[in-house]
Amino acid sequence: MESDILSQLVLPLLQWFSEHARTLPWRSDPTPYHVWVSEIMLQQTRVAAVLDYYRRFMEELPGPAELAAVDEDRLMKLWQGLGYYNRARNLQKAARQVMEEFHGVFPGTYEEIRSLAGVGDYTAGAIASIAFGLPVPAVDGNVLRVLARILGDGRDISLQQTKDWARARLMEVIPLQCPGIFNQALMELGATVCLPNGAPLCEQCPAAELCAARRTGRIGELPVKAAKKARRVEERTVFLLFHNGCVALRQRPKRGLLAGLWEYPNALRGEEPLEGWGISVPKLAFGGTGKHIFSHIEWHMTAQLGETESGTLPDGWVWASPQELREVYAVPNAFDAFARTLTSFFEGLNGA
Repeated sequence: MESDILSQLVLPLLQWFSEHARTLPWRSDPTPYHVWVSEIMLQQTRVAAVLDYYRRFMEELPGPAELAAVDEDRLMKLWQGLGYYNRARNLQKAARQVMEEFHGVFPGTYEEIRSLAGVGDYTAGAIASIAFGLPVPAVDGNVLRVLARILGDGRDISLQQTKDWARARLMEVIPLQCPGIFNQALMELGATVCLPNGAPLCEQCPAAELCAARRTGRIGELPVKAAKKARRVEERTVFLLFHNGCVALRQRPKRGLLAGLWEYPNALRGEEPLEGWGISVPKLAFGGTGKHIFSHIEWHMTAQLGETESGTLPDGWVWASPQELREVYAVPNAFDAFARTLTSFFEGLNGA
């Protein structure tokens, strides 16, 4: 029954996609490398936010060889602002696998693609179908939402068994002559028409007549997804410390949250770390507030700013000029709330 319904979707969906597909650079030239990098960038990130990053990334790292060889600090700078930085590290690990295990040629089977670092079932399916024309489904959140609504299915889409069910249903109907286009059409439908949060554009949907959720008034109920655990809140003080026109940065540990990135020194609210850092600041001033939400933690931040009496910093810390902040050091967007404060301070030093 489910396969019968989905088989009726194939032709209308392909026709709809041919008329409404967004023009995207990785679609215009769907090499395995282009598809792979775009899919990793698009994880947890909107298409509009990815476009400029993708362009810059391809200009500097046009293939696996360049990605495998680039310095990690430069890679992090290219990725700065996209978040989920382990995606970039896994990209480089996988690029090195391509160079070492596959002699510089991107692997062409689903199993080999799936063996690359950071590549899961969905990404492997997307690359295999779009770049190599292999009849393999690519099941992401958009696709799960489309299937749940069309079929009126109440499975929890966060469960692996639900993703396996979706893959099995799609394997029964995926067109052998154009699997990549079919997968992209399903993803596009979920991204632009079958929207989340109960606000789909049903009047524009090629599956409207087939959709059980629309027919039964369950659009707001589907898909079903288990509630996430509440995030832990951390109250943090961020220290914007200046000396000779530069601001202090320290590098985070190589493992854990924001691993290896540069940050403005910070500590849990109530701690007084300056003395322990060996830094003397005659006067601290309020530097603004900010909030950043990670998957499991929220940072609620208050900045304190001041000029240090000397240029001495703990081992591994650096003084960064405004130009170096722009071009060299990858500071995560968790600290974007203080960008205006920094700009104002630097402009004041230059008499702007």
